[in-house]
Amino acid sequence: MSTIARSADSSNGTGRAPSRARKEWLPEALLWFVTALLIGAHQGTVLTLAFPMLAILTGLWLYFRSPARYVGFMWWLWFLSPEVRRLADWSKGSFTPTSLIQVAPLAVTMISALSLLRYYKLLAQRRGLPVLLVLLGLVYAFLVGVMSSGPLAATYDLANWLYPILIGFHIMANTRQYPQYRDTIVNTFIWGMLVMGGYGLVQFFIMPQWDALWMLGSQMNSQGDPVPMGVRVFSTMNSSGPFAFAMMGAMVFVMAATHRVRWVAAALGFFAFALSLVRSTWGGWVIALLIQLVKSNNKVRVRIVASAVLLAGLCVPLLAVGPVAERMQARLTTIVNLNDDQSYAARNEFYATFAKTAFTDVSGEGMGATGTSTKLSNDGGQLGQYGNFDSGVMNIPFVLGWPGTLLYMSGIVWLVTRAVLASFKLRNDKFVSACLSLSLATFAMLVFTNSLVGTGGLLLFMSVFSILSAVHYEKLNRAGMSYRTLSLHGGTD
Repeated sequence: MSTIARSADSSNGTGRAPSRARKEWLPEALLWFVTALLIGAHQGTVLTLAFPMLAILTGLWLYFRSPARYVGFMWWLWFLSPEVRRLADWSKGSFTPTSLIQVAPLAVTMISALSLLRYYKLLAQRRGLPVLLVLLGLVYAFLVGVMSSGPLAATYDLANWLYPILIGFHIMANTRQYPQYRDTIVNTFIWGMLVMGGYGLVQFFIMPQWDALWMLGSQMNSQGDPVPMGVRVFSTMNSSGPFAFAMMGAMVFVMAATHRVRWVAAALGFFAFALSLVRSTWGGWVIALLIQLVKSNNKVRVRIVASAVLLAGLCVPLLAVGPVAERMQARLTTIVNLNDDQSYAARNEFYATFAKTAFTDVSGEGMGATGTSTKLSNDGGQLGQYGNFDSGVMNIPFVLGWPGTLLYMSGIVWLVTRAVLASFKLRNDKFVSACLSLSLATFAMLVFTNSLVGTGGLLLFMSVFSILSAVHYEKLNRAGMSYRTLSLHGGTD
């Protein structure tokens, strides 16, 4: 192997024996088997303790054994852990306000921080400098948050801001395994869309008892009523917002997939996505499709249009019948007639009254000032004054302040710009095209929500760093081929 290729990346190589690859799925299968066994035995208390422990052990094993499969496992935990929590509560016969099962996806995702420790030297390289700026911005906001909101709330909020960028860095640190990451990501989202889309329809038309128990206990009034055809579909996830983000990503990755099941998955996913009634992600998906149309060649454009027509032909007739049609029509009407849209009016009022506060708070309120982390900054465990914060554009300066926002957004814009420019070097890579459209669409959704954290943040940073890894992978291959050519002709030692 050439010195150039060895020094250009910090990964573990790509070669794996088939027998080793076959063994990599065993820990994941064991986790889900034990989970199903405990649910069937109505051992909800045991499951609450066992699931996060087994998930963390599986995540650690995969992180070192198969870094690409670790990313896929991480996504499956975000997809399914909320449903596991609801089934555990149902098995116990009562709703629990907090559950250790909720810790599992966050803890497993944070394992990727090991990549930051192992490959910290990348931060001094050109491709790592934007990450360094982002991290410095978050550290500033964390220090402010510790003083204003307390260490517990600030630490929890920091984790939510941090883990998307950590996953992106993890992908960058293992550039040599880019093909495995690409295949794992596409596989995860196609099969995830099949599972979550199908269950979403079950949830809408039947409303399982465990989902109804959770909706009543958590007082999720924004999700509709816990009755058949009365809910905004959130499928196996915590709410319709993260679920819609996941479905948006999956439907974009359909264009990069070759699975035979992808059209069945897309139909189920599209139907459930529509029934989530999340307009911001509807808009985000349209933006992603338009970007793909502009970015693609004529052959791919025809495929995208044909796919959209096929999905419309399969799903629109079903969405235009009975109670489903009533829900969809009411939601679509709010897009056309904004004067009668209470959500739009509330957002406008929020922007008008709070913009000055958000943009003139020079030092910022710090981590723990907004979102669910505010529950940890008071004794009652209730959402704080800014627990519901419906704008990413104002959330960022309000939390990070001017110094933190300058560092954080400089790094983000640098990364996104590099990804856009890099994507033109791989015009025929369908996965790169999907990642570009998804990252730009997610970034555009900052107007509605802070799409740089949570599920949206994972989608954005995973997509951006996948593009950068694809370009760097090609560069490494070209360098390796040039070295081998020189060696064959006696041009090197």
